[in-house]
Amino acid sequence: MILAKVVGTVVSTQKEMSMEGLKFLVLQQIDLEGNNKGGFVVAADAVDAGIGEIVLYASGSSARQTVKTDKRPCDVVVMAIVDNWEINGEIKYKKGVND
Repeated sequence: MILAKVVGTVVSTQKEMSMEGLKFLVLQQIDLEGNNKGGFVVAADAVDAGIGEIVLYASGSSARQTVKTDKRPCDVVVMAIVDNWEINGEIKYKKGVND
């Protein structure tokens, strides 16, 4: 799983039939300090995340193991919305405080 911030959405009116009903999000990878790193990725949303939220995403075959993406041709999925994280006893992020 990889930490990322939701920075946008993707709308697609023409898509594979099995992808109907999925929301797509644009994610920016972040490091453990909350700084942008790496590139952007488009992910299917399995948890109703919104713009500005910090999320965990998975890719590859793991992306097809959520209820919403089972047996769908997904390569990346948002599978959790992050409430907080802590490193060596120090809270690095807390939802609502660091937003």
